[in-house]
Parts: sequence; structure tokens; C-alpha cells
Amino acid sequence: MVRLELLIDHTLLKPDATQGDIERLCEEAIREGFFGVCVNPCWVGTVFNLLRNTAIKVISVAGFPLGSNNVRVKMAEIERALSEGADEIDMVMNVGFFKSGYTDRVLEEIRWAKDICGDKILKVIIETPLLKEDEKERAALLVEEGGADFVKTCTGFFGGVKLEDVKLLRKCLSKRTRIKAAGGIRTRSFALALVEAGADRLGASRSLEILSGSN
Repeated sequence: MVRLELLIDHTLLKPDATQGDIERLCEEAIREGFFGVCVNPCWVGTVFNLLRNTAIKVISVAGFPLGSNNVRVKMAEIERALSEGADEIDMVMNVGFFKSGYTDRVLEEIRWAKDICGDKILKVIIETPLLKEDEKERAALLVEEGGADFVKTCTGFFGGVKLEDVKLLRKCLSKRTRIKAAGGIRTRSFALALVEAGADRLGASRSLEILSGSN
């Protein structure tokens, strides 16, 4: 039986999230035993302190949600998050560069990010709702070539994850590169289907609904 809580990054990336919201997020993660808590960079230190005596991972984002920051800004963002206690980074790929054919620049950015992360986990968000089918595969392989640990489907800002996307990613990627499905996961049945399709991790803001839901 799949224990979904062990695969879920309990997420709150809303711009109006308050200190109280972040504290509640961490309390829920501790109570339910979620794998990690994913927050915006300004809350990393807070979450690190709240989860200090637990095994729950501290996860933050870089270049979120558009991915179009200057590369040095992204790297500085990653360095700061790691210095404040982040265990994992979810970085948004520069989709505009990718679609322009600047694959060397996208690849370089991923490699720099992984060099900074070292033995910490790097997930790269390829934003599947903005990509054509062949682009999804090419982007995923680029992420793998860059040495990232995970390909993450999307931010959820431009559409949600599709089951077919996870199947496609699992088919084209090697076993070394894992998959994080995120964006619009609201039901237990869909979460389980994504895992069955090949997702190794799930990013969700409705984690409690997923665990308690019967559909």
C-alpha cells in the first residue's frame, strides 16, 4: 500500500501567506508525517527552526514562478536558501530561453545550480503546460544532462500536471532522474495514479484533502 504522506511536499507558495499560515503548515506536516514542507525563500529560516527536531525536509524555490530571473539572481537565491537551512531546491527553468533554442544557456544554468546544491536535492521545473509534447521530452533530457536530481512538472500557475506528462517523463528519463508531479493535485485517486505512472514525489497544497479523500 502506498503511503502518500511519505511522498508529499506539503506546499504553501501563496504571496499572501502569513507567519501563522507557515506555522500551521509545519504543524500539519509534523502531524501527518509529510516528506517535506515547500515554501517561498523568505520563510526558509522560519521553517528550518519549526522543523529542527524532525526528519521533515525544508524545501524552497528559485526563480519562482516564471523562471526568467537573471541566472546570477537565481544562483544567489539558491545559495541563500541553502545557507538558511533548505534541504532541497525547486528551480524554475528559463522557459523563454528553452523555446528560443538557447539550450546551452539553460543547461549551463542547471549545472551551476546543481554545483551550488552539491549533495542537496535540486528539482528543475520545466512548466509542462507551456510546452509541446516534443518539448517536454527535450526539456526533461536537458534537466537530466544538467545533473539535477528531479524533473518537476509545473508550478501550477499556468495549469496542472497531467497523467500523460508523468508517463512521458518516466519513459524518456533514466532511473537516476526522479520525477516530482505538482500542480492541481486535489484527490487521493489522482495522486495514486500519478505515483503509478512514475512520480516519485508529489507537490501539493491540498495535502490534507488528498490524505482524507475517498476519491
